[in-house]
Amino acid sequence: MPTIQQDTHRNTASLQQEIDAAGGPLGLLRGGRSGTFPFPIAPEFTNWRDEQTAWRESAALMDLSHHMTDLVVQGPDVIPLLSHVGANGFKGFGAMKAKQLIAVGPDGNMIGDAILFGIGENHVRIVGRAPALNWVQFNAEKHGYDVTIRRDERTVQNKQGRELYRLQLQGPTAGAIYEKVNGGPLPEIPFFHMGKFNVGKYEVTALNHRMSGFPGYEFFGPYEEFEDVRDTILEAGAEHGLRQVGGRAYASVATESGWIANTLPAYYSSAETQEFREWQSSRSFEATLQLGGSFVGETIEDYYLTPYDLGYNRMIRFDHDFIGREALERIQHQPHKKKVWIKWQPSEAARIVESYTLPGDQRHKYLEMPAAFYTGSQFDRVEDVDGNLIGFAMLTSYTANVRGWISLAVVDEDQAIEGREVNVVWGEPKGATKNPQVESHTVTKVRGVISDRPFTEGTQGSGA
Repeated sequence: MPTIQQDTHRNTASLQQEIDAAGGPLGLLRGGRSGTFPFPIAPEFTNWRDEQTAWRESAALMDLSHHMTDLVVQGPDVIPLLSHVGANGFKGFGAMKAKQLIAVGPDGNMIGDAILFGIGENHVRIVGRAPALNWVQFNAEKHGYDVTIRRDERTVQNKQGRELYRLQLQGPTAGAIYEKVNGGPLPEIPFFHMGKFNVGKYEVTALNHRMSGFPGYEFFGPYEEFEDVRDTILEAGAEHGLRQVGGRAYASVATESGWIANTLPAYYSSAETQEFREWQSSRSFEATLQLGGSFVGETIEDYYLTPYDLGYNRMIRFDHDFIGREALERIQHQPHKKKVWIKWQPSEAARIVESYTLPGDQRHKYLEMPAAFYTGSQFDRVEDVDGNLIGFAMLTSYTANVRGWISLAVVDEDQAIEGREVNVVWGEPKGATKNPQVESHTVTKVRGVISDRPFTEGTQGSGA
Protein backbone atom coordinates (compact mmCIF):
# COMPACT_ATOMS: atom_id res chain seq x y z
CA MET A 1 0.00 0.00 0.00
CA PRO A 2 1.20 3.54 -0.65
CA THR A 3 2.29 5.66 2.28
CA ILE A 4 0.51 9.04 2.27
CA GLN A 5 2.41 11.56 4.34
CA GLN A 6 -0.17 14.32 4.02
CA ASP A 7 -3.85 13.42 3.95
CA THR A 8 -5.78 16.42 2.65
CA HIS A 9 -9.23 15.04 1.94
CA ARG A 10 -10.36 12.93 4.89
CA ASN A 11 -12.96 13.74 7.56
CA THR A 12 -15.12 15.88 5.30
CA ALA A 13 -18.10 15.29 3.05
CA SER A 14 -17.23 13.87 -0.35
CA LEU A 15 -17.28 15.40 -3.80
CA GLN A 16 -20.12 13.01 -4.67
CA GLN A 17 -22.19 14.31 -1.77
CA GLU A 18 -21.62 17.87 -2.97
CA ILE A 19 -22.77 16.91 -6.47
CA ASP A 20 -25.89 15.21 -5.10
CA ALA A 21 -26.75 18.21 -2.92
CA ALA A 22 -26.42 20.55 -5.90
CA GLY A 23 -28.71 18.44 -8.06
CA GLY A 24 -25.90 17.31 -10.36
CA PRO A 25 -22.45 18.37 -11.51
CA LEU A 26 -23.66 21.32 -13.60
CA GLY A 27 -25.46 22.79 -10.61
CA LEU A 28 -22.36 22.38 -8.48
CA LEU A 29 -19.90 23.84 -10.98
CA ARG A 30 -22.04 26.72 -12.25
CA GLY A 31 -22.36 27.79 -8.63
CA GLY A 32 -18.70 27.10 -7.88
CA ARG A 33 -16.64 29.11 -5.44
CA SER A 34 -13.16 29.15 -6.95
CA GLY A 35 -13.20 32.26 -9.11
CA THR A 36 -10.08 32.64 -11.23
CA PHE A 37 -6.98 30.58 -10.56
CA PRO A 38 -4.76 32.66 -8.23
CA PHE A 39 -1.17 33.68 -8.94
CA PRO A 40 -0.16 34.87 -5.46
CA ILE A 41 2.71 37.17 -6.38
CA ALA A 42 2.83 40.95 -6.84
CA PRO A 43 0.38 41.94 -9.61
CA GLU A 44 3.01 44.10 -11.30
CA PHE A 45 6.67 44.83 -10.66
CA THR A 46 6.79 47.62 -13.25
CA ASN A 47 3.80 47.52 -15.59
CA TRP A 48 2.22 44.47 -17.15
CA ARG A 49 2.57 45.73 -20.73
CA ASP A 50 6.36 45.93 -20.55
CA GLU A 51 6.46 42.73 -18.52
CA GLN A 52 4.64 40.98 -21.37
CA THR A 53 6.97 42.30 -24.08
CA ALA A 54 10.04 41.36 -22.03
CA TRP A 55 9.63 37.65 -22.75
CA ARG A 56 9.86 38.37 -26.48
CA GLU A 57 12.17 41.39 -26.62
CA SER A 58 14.67 41.00 -23.75
CA ALA A 59 14.26 38.66 -20.76
CA ALA A 60 11.53 37.89 -18.24
CA LEU A 61 11.87 36.39 -14.77
CA MET A 62 8.75 34.58 -13.57
CA ASP A 63 8.10 33.26 -10.08
CA LEU A 64 6.33 29.90 -10.32
CA SER A 65 6.87 29.05 -6.66
CA HIS A 66 3.35 29.58 -5.38
CA HIS A 67 0.49 28.67 -7.72
CA MET A 68 1.18 24.99 -8.48
CA THR A 69 1.07 21.94 -6.21
CA ASP A 70 3.90 19.39 -6.12
CA LEU A 71 3.02 15.73 -5.64
CA VAL A 72 6.20 13.95 -4.57
CA VAL A 73 6.10 10.23 -5.43
CA GLN A 74 8.88 7.83 -4.46
CA GLY A 75 9.27 4.06 -4.43
CA PRO A 76 9.76 1.02 -6.64
CA ASP A 77 6.32 1.37 -8.26
CA VAL A 78 6.73 4.98 -9.48
CA ILE A 79 6.95 4.04 -13.17
CA PRO A 80 4.19 1.37 -13.01
CA LEU A 81 1.90 3.94 -11.35
CA LEU A 82 2.64 6.64 -13.92
CA SER A 83 2.22 4.14 -16.76
CA HIS A 84 -1.17 3.13 -15.38
CA VAL A 85 -2.37 6.73 -15.22
CA GLY A 86 -0.53 8.33 -18.15
CA ALA A 87 -1.41 8.07 -21.83
CA ASN A 88 2.23 8.95 -22.57
CA GLY A 89 4.99 6.45 -23.15
CA PHE A 90 7.52 6.10 -20.35
CA LYS A 91 10.37 4.30 -22.07
CA GLY A 92 13.60 6.06 -21.21
CA PHE A 93 12.04 8.31 -18.58
CA GLY A 94 14.00 8.57 -15.36
CA ALA A 95 16.40 10.69 -13.36
CA MET A 96 17.10 14.20 -14.74
CA LYS A 97 14.42 13.88 -17.39
CA ALA A 98 10.99 15.48 -17.63
CA LYS A 99 7.70 14.70 -19.31
CA GLN A 100 4.27 16.25 -19.68
CA LEU A 101 1.87 13.81 -18.06
CA ILE A 102 -1.39 13.36 -19.99
CA ALA A 103 -4.05 11.78 -17.77
CA VAL A 104 -7.45 10.69 -19.11
CA GLY A 105 -10.43 8.97 -17.60
CA PRO A 106 -11.85 5.58 -18.62
CA ASP A 107 -13.90 7.35 -21.33
CA GLY A 108 -10.77 8.89 -22.90
CA ASN A 109 -11.60 12.44 -21.83
CA MET A 110 -9.01 14.66 -20.22
CA ILE A 111 -8.50 14.57 -16.48
CA GLY A 112 -5.59 16.99 -16.67
CA ASP A 113 -1.92 17.42 -17.42
CA ALA A 114 1.15 18.17 -15.33
CA ILE A 115 4.91 18.14 -15.60
CA LEU A 116 6.87 15.15 -14.32
CA PHE A 117 10.30 16.03 -12.95
CA GLY A 118 12.53 12.95 -12.67
CA ILE A 119 14.44 13.90 -9.51
CA GLY A 120 16.17 10.55 -9.09
CA GLU A 121 15.73 6.81 -9.43
CA ASN A 122 12.09 6.04 -8.57
CA HIS A 123 11.57 9.64 -7.45
CA VAL A 124 9.39 12.18 -9.27
CA ARG A 125 7.81 15.51 -8.48
CA ILE A 126 4.54 15.98 -10.38
CA VAL A 127 3.93 19.71 -10.71
CA GLY A 128 0.77 21.42 -11.90
CA ARG A 129 -2.88 22.02 -11.24
CA ALA A 130 -4.66 19.69 -8.86
CA PRO A 131 -6.77 17.39 -11.11
CA ALA A 132 -3.98 15.25 -12.59
CA LEU A 133 -2.16 15.11 -9.25
CA ASN A 134 -5.29 14.05 -7.38
CA TRP A 135 -5.97 11.38 -9.99
CA VAL A 136 -2.44 9.98 -9.51
CA GLN A 137 -2.82 9.91 -5.73
CA PHE A 138 -6.24 8.27 -5.91
CA ASN A 139 -5.00 5.51 -8.19
CA ALA A 140 -1.92 4.95 -6.05
CA GLU A 141 -4.16 4.33 -3.06
CA LYS A 142 -6.81 2.37 -4.93
CA HIS A 143 -4.41 -0.09 -6.52
CA GLY A 144 -1.92 -0.35 -3.68
CA TYR A 145 1.21 0.75 -5.53
CA ASP A 146 4.43 0.53 -3.54
CA VAL A 147 5.13 4.26 -3.31
CA THR A 148 5.19 7.02 -0.74
CA ILE A 149 3.33 10.22 -1.56
CA ARG A 150 3.89 13.67 -0.11
CA ARG A 151 1.98 16.79 -1.10
CA ASP A 152 3.71 20.16 -1.21
CA GLU A 153 0.58 22.24 -1.63
CA ARG A 154 0.38 25.56 -3.45
CA THR A 155 0.94 28.55 -1.21
CA VAL A 156 -2.73 29.46 -0.63
CA GLN A 157 -3.23 26.02 0.98
CA ASN A 158 0.19 25.61 2.56
CA LYS A 159 0.68 26.73 6.16
CA GLN A 160 4.11 25.10 6.34
CA GLY A 161 5.55 27.04 3.40
CA ARG A 162 6.89 25.67 0.12
CA GLU A 163 9.73 23.16 -0.01
CA LEU A 164 11.15 24.56 -3.25
CA TYR A 165 11.23 27.84 -5.10
CA ARG A 166 10.65 27.61 -8.84
CA LEU A 167 11.74 30.36 -11.24
CA GLN A 168 11.64 30.71 -15.00
CA LEU A 169 13.95 32.97 -16.99
CA GLN A 170 13.34 33.19 -20.71
CA GLY A 171 13.75 35.59 -23.60
CA PRO A 172 16.31 36.63 -26.25
CA THR A 173 18.84 37.92 -23.70
CA ALA A 174 18.34 35.16 -21.12
CA GLY A 175 21.39 33.23 -22.33
CA ALA A 176 23.73 36.09 -21.51
CA ILE A 177 22.24 36.38 -18.02
CA TYR A 178 22.63 32.67 -17.37
CA GLU A 179 26.29 32.73 -18.40
CA LYS A 180 26.93 35.70 -16.13
CA VAL A 181 25.43 34.12 -13.01
CA ASN A 182 27.02 30.74 -13.78
CA GLY A 183 30.46 32.24 -14.29
CA GLY A 184 30.74 30.77 -17.77
CA PRO A 185 28.86 28.77 -20.42
CA LEU A 186 26.08 26.48 -19.22
CA PRO A 187 26.19 22.72 -19.72
CA GLU A 188 24.28 21.38 -22.69
CA ILE A 189 20.77 20.45 -21.52
CA PRO A 190 18.59 18.82 -24.22
CA PHE A 191 14.96 19.88 -24.56
CA PHE A 192 12.81 18.55 -21.71
CA HIS A 193 15.85 17.22 -19.91
CA MET A 194 17.26 18.59 -16.68
CA GLY A 195 20.73 19.70 -15.71
CA LYS A 196 22.56 21.66 -13.06
CA PHE A 197 24.39 24.98 -13.09
CA ASN A 198 25.12 27.79 -10.66
CA VAL A 199 23.36 31.02 -9.84
CA GLY A 200 26.11 32.75 -7.94
CA LYS A 201 27.03 30.54 -5.00
CA TYR A 202 23.94 28.33 -5.32
CA GLU A 203 23.50 25.22 -7.46
CA VAL A 204 20.14 25.00 -9.22
CA THR A 205 18.39 22.22 -11.11
CA ALA A 206 16.99 23.37 -14.44
CA LEU A 207 14.47 22.07 -16.96
CA ASN A 208 14.94 23.10 -20.58
CA HIS A 209 11.59 24.07 -21.99
CA ARG A 210 10.11 27.12 -23.64
CA MET A 211 7.21 29.29 -22.62
CA SER A 212 7.62 32.27 -24.93
CA GLY A 213 9.16 30.59 -27.96
CA PHE A 214 12.63 31.74 -26.89
CA PRO A 215 15.33 29.68 -25.14
CA GLY A 216 15.27 29.54 -21.38
CA TYR A 217 15.02 27.36 -18.32
CA GLU A 218 12.74 26.68 -15.41
CA PHE A 219 14.95 26.09 -12.38
CA PHE A 220 14.44 25.29 -8.73
CA GLY A 221 16.12 24.77 -5.38
CA PRO A 222 15.43 24.90 -1.62
CA TYR A 223 13.01 27.70 -0.81
CA GLU A 224 15.30 29.22 1.81
CA GLU A 225 17.66 30.13 -1.06
CA PHE A 226 14.95 31.91 -3.05
CA GLU A 227 15.66 35.53 -2.23
CA ASP A 228 19.41 35.28 -2.81
CA VAL A 229 18.93 33.44 -6.10
CA ARG A 230 16.31 35.90 -7.32
CA ASP A 231 18.41 38.92 -6.37
CA THR A 232 21.48 37.48 -8.10
CA ILE A 233 19.46 37.02 -11.30
CA LEU A 234 18.00 40.52 -11.10
CA GLU A 235 21.40 42.13 -10.58
CA ALA A 236 22.93 40.23 -13.49
CA GLY A 237 19.97 40.94 -15.75
CA ALA A 238 19.81 44.70 -15.23
CA GLU A 239 22.06 45.42 -18.23
CA HIS A 240 20.12 42.96 -20.40
CA GLY A 241 16.64 44.43 -20.04
CA LEU A 242 15.42 41.86 -17.52
CA ARG A 243 12.00 42.42 -16.00
CA GLN A 244 10.24 40.58 -13.25
CA VAL A 245 6.82 39.36 -14.36
CA GLY A 246 3.93 39.94 -11.98
CA GLY A 247 0.70 38.03 -11.58
CA ARG A 248 -1.25 40.08 -14.12
CA ALA A 249 1.14 39.50 -17.01
CA TYR A 250 1.82 35.91 -15.97
CA ALA A 251 -1.90 35.10 -16.15
CA SER A 252 -1.77 35.86 -19.89
CA VAL A 253 1.21 33.61 -20.65
CA ALA A 254 -0.88 30.52 -21.38
CA THR A 255 -3.03 32.37 -23.93
CA GLU A 256 0.06 33.43 -25.87
CA SER A 257 1.97 30.17 -25.56
CA GLY A 258 -0.98 27.94 -26.48
CA TRP A 259 -1.42 25.91 -23.31
CA ILE A 260 -5.07 25.33 -22.36
CA ALA A 261 -4.68 24.92 -18.63
CA ASN A 262 -8.31 25.21 -17.60
CA THR A 263 -9.96 22.11 -19.06
CA LEU A 264 -12.74 20.58 -16.99
CA PRO A 265 -11.55 17.28 -15.45
CA ALA A 266 -13.74 14.48 -16.76
CA TYR A 267 -14.62 12.62 -13.60
CA TYR A 268 -17.87 14.32 -12.54
CA SER A 269 -20.42 11.92 -13.98
CA SER A 270 -19.49 8.39 -15.11
CA ALA A 271 -20.01 5.25 -13.08
CA GLU A 272 -16.33 4.38 -13.64
CA THR A 273 -15.18 7.49 -11.78
CA GLN A 274 -17.72 7.39 -8.94
CA GLU A 275 -15.17 5.85 -6.59
CA PHE A 276 -12.94 8.89 -7.13
CA ARG A 277 -15.83 11.23 -6.37
CA GLU A 278 -16.54 9.36 -3.14
CA TRP A 279 -12.81 9.49 -2.25
CA GLN A 280 -12.40 13.19 -2.98
CA SER A 281 -13.28 15.89 -0.47
CA SER A 282 -16.00 18.53 -0.56
CA ARG A 283 -13.21 21.06 0.06
CA SER A 284 -11.17 19.96 -2.93
CA PHE A 285 -10.25 21.76 -6.14
CA GLU A 286 -12.86 19.67 -7.97
CA ALA A 287 -15.66 20.48 -5.53
CA THR A 288 -15.08 24.24 -5.51
CA LEU A 289 -14.16 24.69 -9.18
CA GLN A 290 -16.25 27.34 -10.91
CA LEU A 291 -17.51 26.78 -14.45
CA GLY A 292 -18.41 29.87 -16.47
CA GLY A 293 -18.69 31.41 -19.89
CA SER A 294 -21.36 31.80 -22.54
CA PHE A 295 -21.64 28.13 -23.50
CA VAL A 296 -24.52 26.32 -21.81
CA GLY A 297 -24.34 22.56 -22.11
CA GLU A 298 -27.22 20.20 -21.47
CA THR A 299 -24.98 17.75 -19.58
CA ILE A 300 -21.55 17.94 -17.99
CA GLU A 301 -20.22 15.69 -20.74
CA ASP A 302 -20.73 18.56 -23.20
CA TYR A 303 -17.71 20.23 -21.55
CA TYR A 304 -15.34 17.27 -21.69
CA LEU A 305 -12.42 17.36 -24.13
CA THR A 306 -10.08 14.63 -25.32
CA PRO A 307 -6.29 14.93 -25.64
CA TYR A 308 -6.83 14.89 -29.41
CA ASP A 309 -8.90 18.08 -29.09
CA LEU A 310 -5.98 19.75 -27.31
CA GLY A 311 -3.28 18.73 -29.79
CA TYR A 312 -1.68 16.04 -27.62
CA ASN A 313 -1.90 13.37 -30.35
CA ARG A 314 1.88 13.06 -30.69
CA MET A 315 2.30 12.34 -26.97
CA ILE A 316 -0.08 9.37 -26.79
CA ARG A 317 1.55 5.92 -26.86
CA PHE A 318 -0.39 2.69 -27.18
CA ASP A 319 2.63 0.64 -26.08
CA HIS A 320 1.31 0.08 -22.56
CA ASP A 321 -1.95 -0.43 -20.73
CA PHE A 322 -3.36 2.74 -19.16
CA ILE A 323 -6.67 4.10 -17.98
CA GLY A 324 -8.67 5.18 -21.04
CA ARG A 325 -6.54 3.36 -23.62
CA GLU A 326 -9.42 1.50 -25.27
CA ALA A 327 -11.47 4.69 -25.53
CA LEU A 328 -8.60 6.64 -27.10
CA GLU A 329 -7.89 3.87 -29.59
CA ARG A 330 -11.55 3.76 -30.54
CA ILE A 331 -11.81 7.49 -31.27
CA GLN A 332 -8.33 8.29 -32.57
CA HIS A 333 -9.41 8.41 -36.23
CA GLN A 334 -12.71 10.19 -35.62
CA PRO A 335 -13.13 13.95 -36.19
CA HIS A 336 -11.80 16.04 -33.34
CA LYS A 337 -11.48 19.64 -32.38
CA LYS A 338 -8.31 21.60 -33.10
CA LYS A 339 -6.56 24.19 -30.99
CA VAL A 340 -6.44 27.65 -32.62
CA TRP A 341 -6.13 31.30 -31.74
CA ILE A 342 -8.90 33.76 -32.56
CA LYS A 343 -7.73 37.30 -33.19
CA TRP A 344 -10.41 39.79 -32.20
CA GLN A 345 -11.23 42.68 -34.45
CA PRO A 346 -9.74 45.69 -32.59
CA SER A 347 -12.96 47.69 -32.79
CA GLU A 348 -14.84 44.95 -30.91
CA ALA A 349 -12.89 45.39 -27.69
CA ALA A 350 -13.39 49.15 -27.99
CA ARG A 351 -17.13 48.62 -28.41
CA ILE A 352 -17.27 46.51 -25.24
CA VAL A 353 -15.39 49.13 -23.25
CA GLU A 354 -17.65 51.89 -24.60
CA SER A 355 -20.67 49.96 -23.34
CA TYR A 356 -19.55 50.59 -19.75
CA THR A 357 -20.81 54.15 -20.14
CA LEU A 358 -24.33 53.00 -20.95
CA PRO A 359 -27.10 52.81 -18.33
CA GLY A 360 -28.53 49.67 -16.81
CA ASP A 361 -27.74 46.28 -18.27
CA GLN A 362 -26.71 47.67 -21.67
CA ARG A 363 -23.10 47.27 -20.62
CA HIS A 364 -21.30 44.12 -21.70
CA LYS A 365 -19.31 41.75 -19.51
CA TYR A 366 -16.27 43.50 -18.05
CA LEU A 367 -13.15 42.86 -20.12
CA GLU A 368 -10.27 42.55 -17.65
CA MET A 369 -6.77 43.34 -18.91
CA PRO A 370 -4.59 41.56 -19.70
CA ALA A 371 -6.25 38.22 -18.81
CA ALA A 372 -10.00 38.43 -19.38
CA PHE A 373 -11.06 35.06 -17.98
CA TYR A 374 -12.97 35.25 -14.72
CA THR A 375 -13.75 31.66 -13.69
CA GLY A 376 -11.77 28.53 -12.93
CA SER A 377 -12.87 26.81 -16.15
CA GLN A 378 -14.28 29.03 -18.89
CA PHE A 379 -16.16 27.94 -22.01
CA ASP A 380 -17.24 30.78 -24.30
CA ARG A 381 -19.17 29.88 -27.43
CA VAL A 382 -17.35 30.13 -30.75
CA GLU A 383 -19.81 30.38 -33.63
CA ASP A 384 -19.52 30.54 -37.38
CA VAL A 385 -20.98 33.58 -39.12
CA ASP A 386 -24.37 31.84 -39.29
CA GLY A 387 -24.53 31.36 -35.52
CA ASN A 388 -23.71 27.64 -35.44
CA LEU A 389 -21.64 26.41 -32.50
CA ILE A 390 -18.20 25.25 -33.70
CA GLY A 391 -16.14 25.28 -30.51
CA PHE A 392 -15.12 26.98 -27.30
CA ALA A 393 -12.87 29.91 -26.41
CA MET A 394 -11.08 28.84 -23.24
CA LEU A 395 -8.67 31.70 -22.52
CA THR A 396 -8.94 35.30 -23.70
CA SER A 397 -6.25 37.91 -23.14
CA TYR A 398 -4.90 41.20 -24.37
CA THR A 399 -1.22 40.97 -25.23
CA ALA A 400 1.11 43.86 -25.93
CA ASN A 401 3.08 41.50 -28.19
CA VAL A 402 0.11 41.16 -30.54
CA ARG A 403 -1.20 44.65 -29.78
CA GLY A 404 -4.66 43.23 -29.44
CA TRP A 405 -7.02 40.64 -28.00
CA ILE A 406 -6.70 36.93 -28.70
CA SER A 407 -8.68 33.90 -27.57
CA LEU A 408 -7.15 30.45 -27.29
CA ALA A 409 -9.85 28.08 -28.47
CA VAL A 410 -10.74 24.61 -29.70
CA VAL A 411 -12.91 24.43 -32.81
CA ASP A 412 -14.15 21.68 -35.12
CA GLU A 413 -11.33 20.50 -37.38
CA ASP A 414 -13.15 21.41 -40.57
CA GLN A 415 -13.61 24.97 -39.29
CA ALA A 416 -9.97 25.47 -38.24
CA ILE A 417 -9.05 27.44 -41.35
CA GLU A 418 -6.60 30.34 -41.27
CA GLY A 419 -8.43 33.64 -41.68
CA ARG A 420 -11.95 32.19 -41.30
CA GLU A 421 -14.34 34.69 -39.71
CA VAL A 422 -15.98 33.60 -36.47
CA ASN A 423 -17.73 35.09 -33.46
CA VAL A 424 -16.82 34.67 -29.80
CA VAL A 425 -19.90 35.04 -27.60
CA TRP A 426 -18.82 37.16 -24.64
CA GLY A 427 -20.82 37.10 -21.40
CA GLU A 428 -22.74 34.77 -19.13
CA PRO A 429 -26.00 33.06 -20.15
CA LYS A 430 -28.84 35.62 -20.04
CA GLY A 431 -26.34 38.13 -18.67
CA ALA A 432 -26.61 36.82 -15.12
CA THR A 433 -24.92 34.26 -12.89
CA LYS A 434 -24.92 32.99 -9.32
CA ASN A 435 -21.35 34.22 -9.05
CA PRO A 436 -21.38 37.51 -7.08
CA GLN A 437 -18.13 38.45 -8.81
CA VAL A 438 -19.98 38.74 -12.13
CA GLU A 439 -22.02 41.85 -12.74
CA SER A 440 -25.32 42.04 -14.66
CA HIS A 441 -24.60 42.61 -18.34
CA THR A 442 -25.74 42.04 -21.89
CA VAL A 443 -24.19 39.19 -23.86
CA THR A 444 -22.50 40.24 -27.11
CA LYS A 445 -20.85 38.61 -30.09
CA VAL A 446 -17.26 39.53 -30.86
CA ARG A 447 -16.00 39.31 -34.44
CA GLY A 448 -12.63 37.66 -35.02
CA VAL A 449 -10.61 35.47 -37.36
CA ILE A 450 -9.00 32.08 -36.81
CA SER A 451 -5.22 31.84 -36.78
CA ASP A 452 -2.92 28.87 -36.25
CA ARG A 453 -0.40 31.01 -34.36
CA PRO A 454 -0.71 34.14 -32.21
CA PHE A 455 1.97 36.16 -34.01
CA THR A 456 2.29 37.16 -37.63
CA GLU A 457 5.57 36.85 -39.52
CA GLY A 458 8.18 39.39 -38.55
CA THR A 459 6.76 40.19 -35.11
CA GLN A 460 9.46 38.32 -33.16
CA GLY A 461 11.24 40.85 -31.02
CA SER A 462 9.24 43.79 -32.32
CA GLY A 463 5.89 43.37 -30.60
CA ALA A 464 4.28 45.00 -33.62
